[in-house]
Amino acid sequence: MIPWNLLALDKALRASWAADTCSPDDLARAGWQSDNPAWGHCDITALVVNDIFGGDLMVGEVHADGDQHGFHWWNQLPSGVELDLTREQFRHGQIVTAARVVERPPGPLPRRWEEYLLLRERVGQHLGPLPELAPLPE
Repeated sequence: MIPWNLLALDKALRASWAADTCSPDDLARAGWQSDNPAWGHCDITALVVNDIFGGDLMVGEVHADGDQHGFHWWNQLPSGVELDLTREQFRHGQIVTAARVVERPPGPLPRRWEEYLLLRERVGQHLGPLPELAPLPE
């Protein structure tokens, strides 16, 4: 196996993001476009990064013009370093506030499970096999 680096992971994610993995909320609100590929992918990207590195999931509120416009997800690695591979999606003055650690739910996600699996599969096609998923509860 060839060792991975953050540049390879970032490149694999960017090549894997598409309209069919974008959050339906974000797709409806502004539409996914290839010139802003991170748009609508923060939650499932943070999960894929968590699959690889472990650590904690972080979530914060997205605000624009004084109103909340959803949530943003990223990672806190076991070392305490925060890693956000989708932050650049915010190009119109949005601010992320109220950051907090969130425990990853066990088993399949209540929403976006199919998109998460599709993103994982695509990233694995670029990098090679990703760490195994935890067994699903019976």
